[in-house]
Amino acid sequence: MGTFSIWHWLIVLVIVLLLFGRDRIPKLAGDLAKGIKEFKSGMKEEDTAQAKTVEEAPQTIESTAAPAESDEPKDQTVNRA
Repeated sequence: MGTFSIWHWLIVLVIVLLLFGRDRIPKLAGDLAKGIKEFKSGMKEEDTAQAKTVEEAPQTIESTAAPAESDEPKDQTVNRA
């Protein structure tokens, strides 16, 4: 009941062929493959950009470090009203 037999898949195949035709299915598959390749190349470009950002980040943090506190004790008086 929950599984598909070979007849179910044949019916689906016939319907797909009727809807899209023999000529259009290879074009759709080619477009899908092209989209996957572009997606992968975009992910690689993003990874390289993130790697460059991570390498540059410590330099930025070091240059914007807060000045060190002095060794002199601070005035710790409390104002009471």
